[in-house]
Amino acid sequence: MWSFFADLVQKVGTEQTIVVMDAEGVGKTRRHHVRPSRMVAVWGGSLAAAGLLAALLVAFTPLRTQIPGYGTEEMKENARLNTLRVRALQDSLAAQRDYIQRLRRLITGRVEPAPASDGARSESGSEGGAVATGEVGPSAGGGASGAPARNAHQQPAFAPSPRSGAGADAPAGLSFPLSPPVANGFPTRGFDVATGHYGIDVAVSEGDYVRSVGGGYVVWADWAQDGGYTIAVQHAGGYLSVYKHNKRLLKQLGDRVTAQEPVAVTGNTGAVTTGPHLHFELWQNGLAQGPDAYIAGW
Repeated sequence: MWSFFADLVQKVGTEQTIVVMDAEGVGKTRRHHVRPSRMVAVWGGSLAAAGLLAALLVAFTPLRTQIPGYGTEEMKENARLNTLRVRALQDSLAAQRDYIQRLRRLITGRVEPAPASDGARSESGSEGGAVATGEVGPSAGGGASGAPARNAHQQPAFAPSPRSGAGADAPAGLSFPLSPPVANGFPTRGFDVATGHYGIDVAVSEGDYVRSVGGGYVVWADWAQDGGYTIAVQHAGGYLSVYKHNKRLLKQLGDRVTAQEPVAVTGNTGAVTTGPHLHFELWQNGLAQGPDAYIAGW
């Protein structure tokens, strides 16, 4: 076989005759006139076409993923983008945890005293409230917590003046004046910054409906040590309404509620309570508001 190819290569440019016959020398012989140069050209072209086809298959089909090292740059770019997405999700989760912790402290009244600073001292305002600068602190519990809870607020809550009721100080996103959260009941303890009582207590019969003062979303619905079964509704304009000492809750976290929709049933739960009553708070951007200035009939 190799001698045959050697003979063809020796005279590539000349025409040669190939005789095909049986090994035993019987039968009719067949003669073929060939040019080795043409044969080499055909074989070379066939190999080149096969190589090109294989390259196209690898480049434009999933077969390229089977080649070790191919597509490494693309994989690195995808890994980099995935890392950035994971970091963004971690930042979002951290911000959400911080918000939940602030909301939890606001509702449960678990306040950690803030370090005193020259710019964080509260001053008495001329419009019947206390005004200061700094970060807003959370609420105290359903009862009085004394001076430490007040000092924990770098920007303490204030009671709006009576004449601000129907003016520009009306809660944005809430229909003013607000309807009372309970149909039957009368206030027994008012809003008092000096004692850290950032809401109003309303004596009620146990088992009455507690209704949301406006439309919004439930951002807290759970048990609190001081406030018992507590529910909080986030409203437009940065307003948050809080209802404590309930017998049971009718809504869950994330539920959407409308104005005057029942959200709980009045009761006498929690450590800071002396009888069936509702402790109601109204906050705006972390700053407690005097509810009696906004509730009709209070």
